[in-house]
Amino acid sequence: MSEETFESWAVVELFGHQRMAGLVTEQTVGGCAFVRVDVPTDDGAGVLYTRLLGQGAIYAINIVSEQVAREAAKRLQTRPVYGYEIPRLAGPREPEYTDQDDVPY
Repeated sequence: MSEETFESWAVVELFGHQRMAGLVTEQTVGGCAFVRVDVPTDDGAGVLYTRLLGQGAIYAINIVSEQVAREAAKRLQTRPVYGYEIPRLAGPREPEYTDQDDVPY
């Protein structure tokens, strides 16, 4: 018996009234199976981001043509992480000196 792997363009509906579109495949991480969605860039030149979804997060997978999935991805404008979710990165830190260090004056 040969094992088939799933690969298709689709619009994926998630619980929480979210949708995303892209190339859908399967991926195993740490022994757990996930549905992988590679969301294309607007210009079609590559992958904007990849999201791995657990089966409990998915309401429906709507198989569509590549053209429809790419257009849906543009219109849905999903993003992997929003800016407000990431704290601002601090600039370079000043070196910390102790009493035993040569402190530049």
